[in-house]
Order: sequence, then structure tokens, then C-alpha cells
Amino acid sequence: GPGNMSAPAAAGGGRSGAADWGGFEDNMQGGGSAVIDMENMDDTSGSSFEDMGEMHQRMKEEEEEEAEGEAGTAEEEDGEFLGMKGLRGQLGRQVADQMWQVGKRQASRAFSLYANIDILRPYFDVEPVQVRARLLESMIPVKMINFPQKIAGELYGPLMLVFTLVAILLHGMKTSDTIIREGTLMGTAIGTCFGYWLGVSSFIYFLAYLCNAQITMVQMLSLLGYGLFGHCITLFVTYNIHFHSLFYIFWLGVGGLSTLRMVAVLVSRTVGHTQRLILCGTLAALHMLFLLYLHFAYHKVVEGILDTLEGPNMPPFQRVARDIPVVSNAVLNTTAKAVALTL
Repeated sequence: GPGNMSAPAAAGGGRSGAADWGGFEDNMQGGGSAVIDMENMDDTSGSSFEDMGEMHQRMKEEEEEEAEGEAGTAEEEDGEFLGMKGLRGQLGRQVADQMWQVGKRQASRAFSLYANIDILRPYFDVEPVQVRARLLESMIPVKMINFPQKIAGELYGPLMLVFTLVAILLHGMKTSDTIIREGTLMGTAIGTCFGYWLGVSSFIYFLAYLCNAQITMVQMLSLLGYGLFGHCITLFVTYNIHFHSLFYIFWLGVGGLSTLRMVAVLVSRTVGHTQRLILCGTLAALHMLFLLYLHFAYHKVVEGILDTLEGPNMPPFQRVARDIPVVSNAVLNTTAKAVALTL
């Protein structure tokens, strides 16, 4: 209006437009320093969502001021200058929008991560007493086929059992000097145990889906995880006491009980004889064979015993034994005595 133009005209000596724009530029600089001050910005603030929101707001306010300024001086300014100003405003808006979007994306990603952790929380919310009871239950097959047996949809116990199995497997590998061609002992143990737990659970869940068995993926993971309790007991005992007969007794007894428990639960949740046979036969075969595999693949018992008896001088003795029977007899006697002592 004419009122606000007259004051700068009197002060600046007739350069009304320039004075007006000079005042606006000062205003811009003041605003600019308020947008983001990199030196004074707090490191701990995370510079994310709120800052972006404030910045977006300020940019919008400045654009409104800019529009008012343009309206006030439209008569005196030529079209080109206005065009440039409009372009600058447009660029500013685009940059602000882009930064706003990035901030929004980061915040929503962080929020979804926390939401996902919250989704997992119920599966690990369990009392130690319940875990102990479920460990014992995993060794007791219940013959109840008429209605579905309850499976706890809980993953704390199974996860701990898988880690226990990893530790037992590592112990077995170290005591028997197992040589791993590729990778490390730890990597192999973790890969084997978690691979079996997740892989076989997924496979049996897929079979259960085909056979119309009423079981969810979490329940399947829980069932198979607790089923590894028998494996843990068997391997812990047989890795420390080297008798083949003892291993087979444990394999059939303890491993068999935990397998029977899983089979009983699956039978109670499946309808139809063929489906039951396919599902439970597959699970039982995989579970029992996995225990055999763990025992024989990662625990070379015979070699370990021979090494301890004969020591590192075993090959020379064998070579001598062919020529001099007296030495071979002496070696045989000492081995017999040593074996008798160990047994």
C-alpha cells in the first residue's frame, strides 16, 4: 500500500522498491539462520523428524512472506525478476518437501522396527517354571488322539535348547579333534543346529499344510525345539562316555521318547491315516537320523581312543610289527591292558 511505501521512500531517497526488498532480504537472512544452525545443533537430538517438520513449516511461512512482498512491488518490478523469484521459491519448496519425506521415512522405519519387536515379545514372555515343566513334558508321550493336544506357542525354551545343542556340539568337536574343511567350528555348529531347527520346522509345516493338520508355524518351531531336549541329553552323555552300546540305548530311549512325544502331538492334530503316516513318519525319520548324524559326523570316537592309547608313535610301531613279532606281541599286550583299564 502507499502507507508502508512512503517511509522507506523518505529514508532511502526515492528508492522505494530497493529499500523494500532490502528489508525483506534482511528478514530472509534472519530466517535463514533460524532454519538450521549447524554449529549450535545438538548431536544427541538425532536431527530427524521434529527438525525437519519445523524446517518445513518455516519454509512455508517464508514463501507466504515472499508472495506478499511480490504482491506489494508487482507494479515496479519487471516480469523477468518475478520469474526468477518464483523459480527460487519452487526449488526451495521441492528441497523442503524432499527433506520432509526423508525424515518421515526414517521415523516410520524406526517405528516399524519397535512395532516388530513388540510383535515378538509374547513368544518370549515365559516363566522359568513353565520352561522346566515343558522340558519334562517333551520327554513324555501322551496317547490322546481324540482331540488336539495343546502346544505352547513359545520360542524361549526352543531357542535356548538350540543354543545348548550348539555348545554340546562344539564340545564334541573339540574333544575329538574334528577337522572342518571350510568355515569354523562355531559357524558349523550354529549352522547345523539352526539349519535343522528352522529347515525341518518349515518342511514339516509345509507337509502339515498339505495334510490339513491344525498347527501354526510358531507351534511347529516350539514343538521341534523342545524335541531337541532328548538330543541334548543323549549327545552330552555320549560325547563324554565313549560306549557305542550306551549311545544306541540313549538314541532309542531318550531320542525315541522325544520323537514319540512330537509324533503323538501331530497325530492328535491330523485327520486321516495316510496323512498321519506321511507326516509323522517323515518327522520321526528326520529327528532320529539327525541325532545319528550329530553323533557320527562330529565325534570321531575310535580315532580319539587309539590316539590316547598309542600316542603319536602309532605308525612306526605298525611298520616294525610286520618284521619283529616280539615287538608286536608286546604292543598288543599293552593295548589290551590299556583297553581293559579304560573299560
